[in-house]
Amino acid sequence: MARGQRKSIEEKITAKQELIEALMTRVESEKRELEELCQEKRLKELEAVEDLIEESGLQPEEVAAVLQQYLESRAEEAS
Repeated sequence: MARGQRKSIEEKITAKQELIEALMTRVESEKRELEELCQEKRLKELEAVEDLIEESGLQPEEVAAVLQQYLESRAEEAS
């Protein structure tokens, strides 16, 4: 059985380079999409915290002070 004409080594190299370039483009696209998803997740988390602050009736500075006290007490317990 006769096979079709075989590709030259130069054609194989070119094909691999093109494949690698296409894959790199795809990877960059996927990275951008991942970053967008991470930002969306962070925004939702911040919105949940904002809702909690509003429901508490405290000012953001008061919430920060309470959190700071909590963190300091945890650090004391750990040591």
